[in-house]
Amino acid sequence: MRARGSTYWCWANSSLHSRCHAEAYVDGVSIDVEVRLSTEGLTQLFVGVYASEGMALLEEVYDTRLEETMTQALAWGVVRARTTAALCSLLVCRLWDPR
Repeated sequence: MRARGSTYWCWANSSLHSRCHAEAYVDGVSIDVEVRLSTEGLTQLFVGVYASEGMALLEEVYDTRLEETMTQALAWGVVRARTTAALCSLLVCRLWDPR
């Protein structure tokens, strides 16, 4: 279960139109990417990466993704989250390596 940080809770607003993308990996790391339109029509993005225990490894908010549609911003955020998750997985594997 994810332990959302204050970054997410300050960003969250269920009254805005939004889309999300989530993935979970074999090592337990998960990503959560959410995009929305602000009341002013700006595309906003949240990128979250969580450890297998649920602790936030990364939570970022982009208040505006200028000239990007929700689809474009979501795709960019997924790449950002996957890259971070892969780097975190490599670091955890290296630290845990029982050899």
